[in-house]
Amino acid sequence: MNVLGIETSCDETAAAVFNNDGLKSNIVTSQAIHFKYGGVVPELASREHIRLIVPIVQKALDDAGISIKQLGGIAVTYGPGLVGSLLVGLNFAKALSMSQKLPLIGVNHIEGHVFANFIEENDLKPPFICLIISGGHTQLVFVKDYGQYELLGKTRDDAAGEAYDKVAKMLNVGYPGGPLIDKMAKGANPEFINFPRPMLRDDNYDFSFSGIKTAVLYYIRKLNEQIIDKQKRDIVASFQAALVEVLVEKTIKASLNYGIKSIALAGGVASNSYLRNYMGKRAREHDMNLYIPDPQYCTDNAAMIACTGYFYLNKNIESYPDLAPKPSLKL
Repeated sequence: MNVLGIETSCDETAAAVFNNDGLKSNIVTSQAIHFKYGGVVPELASREHIRLIVPIVQKALDDAGISIKQLGGIAVTYGPGLVGSLLVGLNFAKALSMSQKLPLIGVNHIEGHVFANFIEENDLKPPFICLIISGGHTQLVFVKDYGQYELLGKTRDDAAGEAYDKVAKMLNVGYPGGPLIDKMAKGANPEFINFPRPMLRDDNYDFSFSGIKTAVLYYIRKLNEQIIDKQKRDIVASFQAALVEVLVEKTIKASLNYGIKSIALAGGVASNSYLRNYMGKRAREHDMNLYIPDPQYCTDNAAMIACTGYFYLNKNIESYPDLAPKPSLKL
């Protein structure tokens, strides 16, 4: 069965085709229009989705070597995300579903990130601990079985990706902050400043990153621009080291406490090279198996939506035609 996946939850317009042989196509267009604003402008995102969705879907079908008539189902993100952006993808998927008499499945965007681990990985099987980290979400989840999740902990304020963006803005690094800081920090000194590790020793699995962000702000307030420019690479490396240590150690603690030997990463921040290396090192020290999607499947994409939809549609699970977008949808 060929499943078309559609993703329009934020500022990526994406479509992909997945079947029993695996991923057949994956087209992602990131909306460059937002760069000059230093963040996503919801109204502009919706307009760009309207402009791009038809050619992106057609490109996904062409790359997969199939026509609309060869589709067996359609999967589409219905939350969480920007409501206007979600509406574009969801309504397009509904129209295509009804016109072609195809089953429709609404996919939780966060669950899609979890399923990104299954796109190329055949060895990963539940149960496992999954750290979901992106611009809007930081959650530690116990994946008991396919589609069965227990939320162990989440951020109480900024998500990890938000902290990256805010620190990048403070230091005029650019947008998006995560990949730019990751690149800038390579070869710099992660021990230059001992920024706080909030909630690291707390007896829970929750996170808090606003304190790290504020510590960076207080540090640079004491410096003039010339010194900041001189220290910038070491500052962002130290910030990243603090944030990543909290993410990794909380995940390792959950794995040990639950007796789970498999760990998976998901979400845009999972493409961060420092995090991938640090988590790999700590997993090896505890003889744990670590699974991380290829970077192209960490950031928002339709491959993960098509993969998730394929799983549910094969179980004959479908959504009702009146499916509505849910901007604050939980896992």
